[in-house]
Amino acid sequence: MSSRRRTYKLALLGSLYVSQYISLMFFVQALPVFMRQQGASLEAIGLIYLLGLPLLLKVLWSPWIDRYGYTRWGHYRFWIVAFQLLLAGVSILCAFVSPQTNFSLLFSLLMVMATLASSQDIATDALAVGLLAPSERGWGNGIQMAGNYLGAMLGGGVMLMLLTQWGWQRSLLALALMMIIALIPILQHQEHPHKDHTKHEGPVWVDLVNVYRRKGMGHWLMLLTLYIAGGSMAEGMFRPLLVDIGLSLADIGWLLGVVGNGSSIVGAVVSGLLVVPLGRKRSLIIFAGLQTVAILTYLLPALGVDYRFILYCVVVITSFANGAIYTVSSTVMMDKSQLAAAGTEYTAQTSIVYLGGFMAAGISGVLAANIGYHGVFGVSALVTLLTIFLMSRTPSLDVGQNDD
Repeated sequence: MSSRRRTYKLALLGSLYVSQYISLMFFVQALPVFMRQQGASLEAIGLIYLLGLPLLLKVLWSPWIDRYGYTRWGHYRFWIVAFQLLLAGVSILCAFVSPQTNFSLLFSLLMVMATLASSQDIATDALAVGLLAPSERGWGNGIQMAGNYLGAMLGGGVMLMLLTQWGWQRSLLALALMMIIALIPILQHQEHPHKDHTKHEGPVWVDLVNVYRRKGMGHWLMLLTLYIAGGSMAEGMFRPLLVDIGLSLADIGWLLGVVGNGSSIVGAVVSGLLVVPLGRKRSLIIFAGLQTVAILTYLLPALGVDYRFILYCVVVITSFANGAIYTVSSTVMMDKSQLAAAGTEYTAQTSIVYLGGFMAAGISGVLAANIGYHGVFGVSALVTLLTIFLMSRTPSLDVGQNDD
């Protein structure tokens, strides 16, 4: 593949993933802080986190996005452009709804935005599956994850600064403008139709059922859940630990939002470049080993070590490992997604990732209350070690191998 073609794919995928994560991370990171600053109740702020539900539930409507579309414009290109324009439109509406005086209407509009962003994610992932050859999926997913983390920095960090400086209305209008500008690469893209799209048979929901019934998929989803759960469990308790050892909200925001996301971007890109030469299975195992070591570094602050240099090292190592973990697992998920229903197949796997991550983070709080922070980090490390053992005994993780 020519360097010009590769650069084109990088720019296209990067712009798509950055733009969709700006809105998603705005909901879950910047908005709760801004609302609390404006005097919103904790009950209202708690409702904001329900905006993450579409990420879990989007698998239920993913088959419709695979089946139907305006193919003349490009099957998934049509959906991406449509959802992005609708997102920008609803963002403009939100700009003229006060969070203080009309929260119910605002929450409804934000839920629409979250659903649109999650739906766009289905189409974007499906487009990427068809766009990237197996040999390109390593760096392609590295760019995907780097785009996600950059979008998180913009949506969670930059948007919060805009809210502070510009206020609600101008910030939401700026968000809409960013979404419209991000459409430029996809509008220039010519999506080539895949003949596999003609293979749909039976009711729409059958496409989703077939994914979970496929031979070897259940075993892979179990591995995937464990692969994500160990890190999510540890990360879920690291944030409150930073508060307990005396860091200010500004310190935590800089440490996790800038240093952490920046390190995750590096981890995503580096692991993406290594997936092909190392192979999928070896990459999964190596970066799971790195994550095990990274999780154990959480024990330092848990045992009372609060030197800033040490905390920075811990965040850099763990965030790098997280970026690598998600990149490599996303590459294998893409390998296991068939073009005939790429959106459904990929989303069926990512939904398990989100579910496993949320459940692990929830369990971590219960564990911490009973065995302390150090106990949670120890259990998390054991989970990742178990994952390494199980993956080492699984022969079907590289491209071209049949699932067992």
